[in-house]
Amino acid sequence: MRRAMFRGFALSLACAFSVAAGTAQAADTSVTPRTYNVWQWNVAGNTIHDGSLTDGLVDQAVDSIVNRGADFAAFNELCQNQYSAIITELRARAWPVDGNTSFARFEPSLPAGDADVCAGSAYGNALFSKHPLGSADRVTLPTDGTAEARNLLCAPLADGLGTVFCTTHLTTDPDFKSTQLKAVFDQLATYDTPIIAGDFNVQPHHKKLNPYYAPSVNTVANDGNTGSYRELDDADSAHCPGHGESTTDAPSDNKCGIAAKIDLVFVRESTLAGPYSADSLAPSTACTGVAACSDHRVLIGTVTVQ
Repeated sequence: MRRAMFRGFALSLACAFSVAAGTAQAADTSVTPRTYNVWQWNVAGNTIHDGSLTDGLVDQAVDSIVNRGADFAAFNELCQNQYSAIITELRARAWPVDGNTSFARFEPSLPAGDADVCAGSAYGNALFSKHPLGSADRVTLPTDGTAEARNLLCAPLADGLGTVFCTTHLTTDPDFKSTQLKAVFDQLATYDTPIIAGDFNVQPHHKKLNPYYAPSVNTVANDGNTGSYRELDDADSAHCPGHGESTTDAPSDNKCGIAAKIDLVFVRESTLAGPYSADSLAPSTACTGVAACSDHRVLIGTVTVQ
């Protein structure tokens, strides 16, 4: 009975979702288009690295951010001590430009103090920006009943042009994904030009993401969409059109016969001012003591918005 009630609730959420999608703000065409390189990685900072600062994770992440020319970088499953080390390393590499000292934000989903999590450090999501950031919005998502307080972390660029960069890491529990997706969607609707990169734990072809993807995304691998967003890998004709490349090695029921894609970068379709693209990168094997630095791939993308 509980599952049947939830299915009805999820259906009503999807309907409300679709209505909200149609009310997205139009882009201000008087502003010069801006091009951003976006970088996203779920690093498994606790489950694979136990909060380590010396096994290569920090170095590999910073090398990738700098070498890929990222303007924005988003992390999921990052320990706060690793976050602090990344700040130090990015400063040493002169990645934040123009003396930018306000370029990083962290929001815990598990607090510090548990010796079995991140070596006692807090655990959560983080944002980094080459250019200065303004005050962050920190939204705790509806609970899935676990100890982890899933969240959405967003911060605007301080230039006042309306670009807001966000990250999130949603629940793995299917019974609570729709409510968390709606909470994220509703917060994004309050921004002029949102860009969100994160581990959604939902694949592009699943119906729960229909309220996100715009109807213009209509392929064999991803149809029935009613939303207002494009995902930066959805236009790649060589890798599962409408869906994009795998970001994990987990099995999937998608129609392209590839592994699961759950790491996504969404941009509101009405703000697009040119082509966009994304690529999924094989995880580094340079971290000591593990076969790969993460069980997720780095997702990089480029987008021009107005």
